[in-house]
Amino acid sequence: MKLEQRIQAYISNQQMLADTDRVLVALSGGADSVSLLRILLRLGYHCHAVHCNFHLRGAESDRDEQFVTDLCSRLRVPCEVIHFDTREYAECHHLSIEMAARELRYREFERIREEHHLQAIAVAHHQDDAVETLLLNLVRGAGINGLTGMRSRNGHVVRPLLCVTRDEIIGYLNHLEQSFMTDSTNLLDDYARNKVRLNIIPMLQQINAAAKDNILQAADHLSQAATIYNKVVAEESSRIMEKRDDEVFISISALLHTDEPRAYLFEMLHPYGFNSAQIADVFRSLSSEAGRMVHSARYTVLRDRSYLIVRERLMTDAYDDTVYTLPIQGTLLLPDGSRLTTTLIKPDSSWQVPKCSDELYIDASRLSTPLIIRHPREADRFRPFGMRGSKLLSDFYTDIKLPRTAKAQQWLLCHGDDIVWAIGHRSSELYRLHGGEKEVLMITKHS
Repeated sequence: MKLEQRIQAYISNQQMLADTDRVLVALSGGADSVSLLRILLRLGYHCHAVHCNFHLRGAESDRDEQFVTDLCSRLRVPCEVIHFDTREYAECHHLSIEMAARELRYREFERIREEHHLQAIAVAHHQDDAVETLLLNLVRGAGINGLTGMRSRNGHVVRPLLCVTRDEIIGYLNHLEQSFMTDSTNLLDDYARNKVRLNIIPMLQQINAAAKDNILQAADHLSQAATIYNKVVAEESSRIMEKRDDEVFISISALLHTDEPRAYLFEMLHPYGFNSAQIADVFRSLSSEAGRMVHSARYTVLRDRSYLIVRERLMTDAYDDTVYTLPIQGTLLLPDGSRLTTTLIKPDSSWQVPKCSDELYIDASRLSTPLIIRHPREADRFRPFGMRGSKLLSDFYTDIKLPRTAKAQQWLLCHGDDIVWAIGHRSSELYRLHGGEKEVLMITKHS
């Protein structure tokens, strides 16, 4: 058929697949993925299918799974079915259902590809999908890279159907008398993509019948421009930003001395999930005092004195944010099993401060409010013993090579807004003993 020949030519021109490649086909059971599998088989490729059951549509999800397994059995194609609790994953990772499903499926696609030594992962995006994605990115405030359209190949992921339309796919399946499943949610305009598909694109075609072709042509022009743009951005960004362990530091001074600081800021922050409005908020923070924070789903940008610091966001379920009051004399048992004991002592003239990381001695007369114990919070600062100035607590933990996963679990001894002791590590210079104290509070950490 002419459609198969066009797709074979497209695969060859885009250097997607070699004739001997073994391909993992993402098979939902819908028209697009069913046609992709049938076409690749008819073109002579060895295929291995994977079906994801996201358990989002009740019996309809199970119906699609049964259809896929029956189809693969009839075509003698190996098929793996993966089950996901998508809603729980989305909630735990603070993602939309759509983004959660995408993360889950592509992670499993790559696992299966490696496990079976397959050369590529074929997904069934076609021209109409490319147009919808570009329009969605446009209304969501994407930068130039979000307006370049879908790529025919992205790493191991290939899109052989980008050269054909949805109508051509339906016609092809009708010619083969091949059935397929219809996702009932695709027929409703409840979701953003469906609104674009069912309402916006038909309206654009009323204005210009060639609207879809012209949009794809514009995306191709933008893709060429983006190649030049990205080269310049990469060169300049390497001068502005640097990665230190798990954090990214963006020099505010260097950023503001570029020709278009907002454009560079967008390209540096967008990969971390920040949208246009959030990035605009970050840019406004450059003219404010240090300490301002802006959050994406997984990251935080902190406006420090000289830098914008990008770090993984501390999720509320990563630690217990309860505050505990430390008794002046007695024992506090913490949830992780560690204990703090406090004792008031009256030092004589010969007494010297013992040097032990699990003990702290402070002037009892300075305690105007109760001492509290808590976990770290974003933007915590303190002045480590022996230092003249303060620093971010997270930077201190990095300096002492504390693993990132352990940072949120550390305990802090605080007096009002002051961090007195990063317990077990370092006390604050502000609470150093100077001698002559009449009464000293000794605090001891027991593991």
